[in-house]
Amino acid sequence: MNRTQKDTLIRQISENFQQLSGQPLYVSPEAGDVCQWLHEEAPYGILVHNTDADPHFIYANGHALASFKYTEEEILTIPSRLSASEQDRPERQRMLTIVLRDGIVYNYSGPRVDKYGRSFMIYDGVVWQLRNPDGQVWGQAALFWTDEVKRPEWFRPVRN
Repeated sequence: MNRTQKDTLIRQISENFQQLSGQPLYVSPEAGDVCQWLHEEAPYGILVHNTDADPHFIYANGHALASFKYTEEEILTIPSRLSASEQDRPERQRMLTIVLRDGIVYNYSGPRVDKYGRSFMIYDGVVWQLRNPDGQVWGQAALFWTDEVKRPEWFRPVRN
């Protein structure tokens, strides 16, 4: 994916988030290029999967890649269900079903697994539906933190 395609995708992710949550994605006030900051510098993960029968990741920002220990090329080849261990997949799927129904879920926390099978926790997750302007669903996006408590001063938690 080239820079223009990545920027377009990040803008679509952000627009869908704002439509559902009523506020923009969290961006540092010092950010110059918002798309570049969200991709390279955001202190939280952003992941997106498509709507295939077994959804695959179609985007991961730098924080998500570091958390899951995949390269960008690698993460785009795996089903998103593999982000959770076998035992944690039913809870993950339950949450994704709620997103299908409600459009957005807030305050999701849970265990995930990296490329090497090591478990880590995600916190304060927000998962939302991605729709085209005509209303057609094309994916789901997730924003998550990997530190239980530490947040930048500019962070405004989203609460439903």
